Amino acid sequence: MNFTGFTTEDFDVFLINGLEPRMEALKNTIRPKLEGLGQYFAPTLSAITGDELFVHVAKHARRTINPPKDTWVAFASNPRGYKMLPHFQIGLWNTHLFIWFAVIYEAPQKAEIGARLRKKAAKIYKEIPKDFVWSLDHTKPETISHGQLSKNDLLTYFDRLQNVKKAELLCGYTIDKDEAVQLGTEGLLQQIDDVFKKVAPLYKIAQNIK
Repeated sequence: MNFTGFTTEDFDVFLINGLEPRMEALKNTIRPKLEGLGQYFAPTLSAITGDELFVHVAKHARRTINPPKDTWVAFASNPRGYKMLPHFQIGLWNTHLFIWFAVIYEAPQKAEIGARLRKKAAKIYKEIPKDFVWSLDHTKPETISHGQLSKNDLLTYFDRLQNVKKAELLCGYTIDKDEAVQLGTEGLLQQIDDVFKKVAPLYKIAQNIK
């Protein structure tokens, strides 16, 4: 497995000015580690969910001016793409590492997914750990702590997924960059594994897997 943990220098890639210099650093330093995490977790996630999941490392190919502010590896049930499906992500901003279950705006089944999540709202509210977080926009680093939410807040998120065209919903866990570095390879793999096991039920609900 080509993963040896993350370093402060990995997170500092997002401080490099200019599209080409930052992309070059991303390709050389972070992308091989994301590919390693992909190879490591794809079998685990496939076993947990019952779906065969494929690895997609972000390429940022459409960027022509602005350098990426974050990067990630995604896991989805289609070998050709992930944005249109419920999926999992591991990635980095300059400030932290994120581990997500995600439904983003490109997913055509968002209304059905929102309705399925709404039916299980009480169970989700109870079983997601209080130190986990939610996001309504994958392009922004800010998150909302599950421990600060009411069940009605969750219902609002699930309704929004059904009714708002650009709505998104992500649930998972973030690790401050200093802690992510200190955890090292084994500690980080264990932490990510634990998070995936706790958000896998959301994936199963979204995909209607019994």
